[in-house]
Amino acid sequence: MQVEVVKATIEQKPVLANLLELYAYDFTEFCDFDIGDDGFYGYERLPLYWTEPTRFPYLIYVDKKIAGFILVQKGSPISDDTTVWDISEFFVMKKYKRHGVGTAAAIKIWEQFKGPWQVRVLVGNHIACSFWLQAIKKFTSVTPAKTEATIKGEDWIIYTFESKDRSSL
Repeated sequence: MQVEVVKATIEQKPVLANLLELYAYDFTEFCDFDIGDDGFYGYERLPLYWTEPTRFPYLIYVDKKIAGFILVQKGSPISDDTTVWDISEFFVMKKYKRHGVGTAAAIKIWEQFKGPWQVRVLVGNHIACSFWLQAIKKFTSVTPAKTEATIKGEDWIIYTFESKDRSSL
């Protein structure tokens, strides 16, 4: 499988919006939010990924087929740290899970954006907790720092690590 991570253009915003609906539907297993009266979950921050210089939308492709997305932002939404990179949202379609697609895509993003990173995961999402731990360990070759926090009434694990320039290692 050839995994590519490509920055989404404004013309691809509807594609990303559709994928966000699938993501939101999957996420209702862990979060208590409802579909809107229009039949959509919606993602009100999506337009910001083409207007704010600290937000970066990416589509994941496997063998030239859309397989998911990654939304990256500079600055932590859970602290005042403006220097940290944050995975805002991450989604791989079920068809491509357990084939290394998510790990390959995450590593491509971490290689692109150097510096401190945080990855936030709901404690109750055991599969995601395991996925992120193994993906970060594969990228850094060490176990990442881990903290737990309650944010807006939900329990989270926050993994932190550094993406360094590999050419100088």
